[in-house]
Amino acid sequence: MRGSLPERAIKMPSFTKSLLCKCGVIAQKEAPQRRSSSDTSPCGRRDPDKVEALHQISEGGMNRMKRRMAFIVAAGHGLTLLVGALASEVWTQQRPSADFIVFNCRRSLSQIYLTAENVLNKHVMFSAIDQFGRAFEINDALATQCGYTISHDFWGNIDFRASLLSCYTVIVDDGHFTVTVQIDIAPTPDMSGSVRYVKAVTCPYDWSPREILCETNYMEVSVRKKIPLIPEGILQDEPEDWSAAFPQAVSGLLSIWQVVFHLPSTRKAMLVSDAQNAGYGINTTESRILFRAPYNASEAQRQNVQGVVFSTVRSTIFYKQRWVILLVDTAVACPIDDVKYTEGVITWGVPKNISPLLVGASNIKNSRVKFGVNLSPLTDSEIRNRKYVVADSNQATIVTVPLGAYGGYYKTHVVNGEHGITYSINLLLENVWEDNRWGLTKHTIIKEIKTPFERRPPIIKNDTIPLTKIFNVTIGTFLPDVELVNLTIGPVTLPVQESVKLGYTIFSVTHPNGSVTFVLKVPFGAPNVKKEYVTDDIRDYILNVTFGFKVFPSNETFTYSTIITCPLPDAVLPVASGYCDQNNLNLVVIRGNVDTNWLPYVKNLPLTPETAQRQGFVFNANRTHFMLVVPRYSTSILYEVSNKMLMGTLPLTLKDGSTGLPMHDFSISCMDPKQPIDCLPNGTMAVTVTKITAVPNMDPSQLVLRDKRCKPASVTERSATFIFAASKCGTTRRFKQTTMTYENEISYFSPGMSDAAYKVKVACEYTINETLLLQYGFDDNPTPSAQTAYGSLALVMRLSKDMPYTDFYEVVEYPVVRYLRESLYFEVELLYSVDPRLELFLETCWATASSDRGSFPKWDVVVNSCEYSEDYKTIFHPVNADTRVKFPSHLKRFEVKMFTFVQEERAYLGEIYFHCSVVICNADQLSSDPLCTRACIPDRQRFGRSVDTNHNMHGYVSSGALLLESEAGTNLKQYGASLS
Repeated sequence: MRGSLPERAIKMPSFTKSLLCKCGVIAQKEAPQRRSSSDTSPCGRRDPDKVEALHQISEGGMNRMKRRMAFIVAAGHGLTLLVGALASEVWTQQRPSADFIVFNCRRSLSQIYLTAENVLNKHVMFSAIDQFGRAFEINDALATQCGYTISHDFWGNIDFRASLLSCYTVIVDDGHFTVTVQIDIAPTPDMSGSVRYVKAVTCPYDWSPREILCETNYMEVSVRKKIPLIPEGILQDEPEDWSAAFPQAVSGLLSIWQVVFHLPSTRKAMLVSDAQNAGYGINTTESRILFRAPYNASEAQRQNVQGVVFSTVRSTIFYKQRWVILLVDTAVACPIDDVKYTEGVITWGVPKNISPLLVGASNIKNSRVKFGVNLSPLTDSEIRNRKYVVADSNQATIVTVPLGAYGGYYKTHVVNGEHGITYSINLLLENVWEDNRWGLTKHTIIKEIKTPFERRPPIIKNDTIPLTKIFNVTIGTFLPDVELVNLTIGPVTLPVQESVKLGYTIFSVTHPNGSVTFVLKVPFGAPNVKKEYVTDDIRDYILNVTFGFKVFPSNETFTYSTIITCPLPDAVLPVASGYCDQNNLNLVVIRGNVDTNWLPYVKNLPLTPETAQRQGFVFNANRTHFMLVVPRYSTSILYEVSNKMLMGTLPLTLKDGSTGLPMHDFSISCMDPKQPIDCLPNGTMAVTVTKITAVPNMDPSQLVLRDKRCKPASVTERSATFIFAASKCGTTRRFKQTTMTYENEISYFSPGMSDAAYKVKVACEYTINETLLLQYGFDDNPTPSAQTAYGSLALVMRLSKDMPYTDFYEVVEYPVVRYLRESLYFEVELLYSVDPRLELFLETCWATASSDRGSFPKWDVVVNSCEYSEDYKTIFHPVNADTRVKFPSHLKRFEVKMFTFVQEERAYLGEIYFHCSVVICNADQLSSDPLCTRACIPDRQRFGRSVDTNHNMHGYVSSGALLLESEAGTNLKQYGASLS
């Protein structure tokens, strides 16, 4: 019977005080002793505490009062049992249904399982109930010391486990064990408004002589303590842990329990009460002694057993009375790093011959192993069907679990905003063996395993068929705990339900393995789908979507974005038409099908009815077209005076409303032949500008050119005339094929304003084909420039026999044999040129093992005109004029050490060729040409303008073959060089 005590348990044996008040209730049977009313209770409290505890069980009602009096009468015999039995009945009255609380007996554990439906996002508190009805909240310290484990899985389920020898357990005949737990469930952390449930779980269990339990948060060993008969001829002649404790037992007081810890170099004795204060759990029942320790206890030791680290506590517990000293070995050992993860597989290995548990044993027999999941052992067929592998030998048991195997579960997580998964499984391994020293031992290990986080970016797939004009996007796959909660398309984020109202289609597809893929369908014409044209008849539909997900029950969130472009050949651009009348420029634009999000701008002014009215414009717009009317002399019109006539142009730009980028341009121009400009052959420009009525109180005398110091040459009440040279007043020049154009601007600034209220562009265009344009003025004439022609470069690379560069190898002497550690002296020269303004630059030099300059291996010698630096640096040498060298700027010299050429950590031996890329520059003309601005040859900053590299002023030169040899054949390391 579960949930309450069986009726037959009412006949309990009487007992006296417990050995461990906090962690036990049943002691050894002893002769009853008479006590006065001042005697303390079994837990060190006075008997009236029992009565107070009973009063706390229930309040109100005469029947309950009678029941409470019955408890007091029964206090002498069977008090604990009656309290436990009736508490289960009374405390669960008028409470919500407790069907979600599942309890089981699991070997030496009792289990209470709370399903997530009733505890998700709530606060749950467990308390242990003792034999007097008192509740003790179970925190981490109490759980470790008293044998409780509370674990939460990622789905929100709660698993509560209690050792059958846990604190406050009611024990009958050392064979039936009742654990009573109070469960408070509240919506807030302060536990206000909590609902209380009380469950009593009774489990029978048949103990082995020695049982070791490795729970996730504590280690526990219990040993049978019945004193056997002493066979004749048996003598203890081997030093062991418990015998080492004998001196403390002999010198101890009468009627005292004590524990001795065996450390590597000493022994440490404690009273049981002191050990309990240190966090250990120590208790006795009628026939057993219990020892419990946390994995990180002060006296715990790390010990390597066959490559697996164990946490071990070696201890002996003894009890001394008048004529007997009882010593019990309570060594315990549990593995702590026995799980390995490889791709797709969990490997759990546990050694068998655990030395701290086999002190003095020489023969192990009858070893057998049981493997299980979620505290339940599995049969051989179940193990095979789930594809587990259990390899058992005399040395170890190795369990292999494939990821995703039945019995575990996957869970979604979010780490640093990224989606990923873990796999969790709760394994059980029970090893039972018998040895010639300690008898039968059952070693049970519970291992809660969670694999490391595995990043799993979802796959976004575009299944759009352009002719359907519907975007079809899938994203997945996900575990069932992931939900699509919102979508961001363009700048708008909406919940899924609101997105459906806009015409989006959203649904999920569940695959046979339970995984989920989400599907999104969006019409091309839906809101926030962007449209861009590519050519006059093709446009792109662009879906910029961000998927927003939530993971349950943790409520973690993550997003993934994609941009999908689908072109369709049906683009219709807006079309403009316009005309000019006496007073206005009129522009009409018929909309196309790609400009729904385009906004019209005049210069940098966005056009709306309000902004247009402020500028004196007329602007009307609807879904099919818009119209703009601008006064003829508005400051928004660009004026240009040429030698033909005055032209006013109204520019209109359509810009993307979301990005602000220009998408299409229009303009309408009006010509006025009344105001021509004179472009004189001598480069003088003469132009007359009339007063503009659109500019209030315009004073023609205040008109200026681009250089504001240039004023009109003559002024009337209605006009101003400028006469200026094309090289003055900020005039610029530009070339286009066979024409050259001089340009300037005439501007008017209203008093106190920095921006021009009126601006007109003036330009003179000259034909330069077969024409030489001469300029004159009072400035000094410009420095004549040289006429440029193009020809072939003649370059040569020589190898000098000496440092002074006076004796060079001839062609017939190649290949030249040189040895390691020797220097090579090279000279590169521009041949046949007699122009002293030219200078040769080494851009890049390198060496190869063949005459092909593009072959490999390749060794750098000069890089970007700088010496290449390794262990042996390239050295540049100056060039001075002499009888052979007439123009030093036409030559460059450099030195290369033989250790520069390394292949596979050895100096290269064999044929080698040198190559250089050179640039010829005009050093007389200072400029910022990057090809002729060098910092390394020579060691100064040089300026010059390169001749056009597209006309053979950039060339290559190569040397003949050199044969590199080493007389000793010694590798590079023998000469003290090193490779990075």
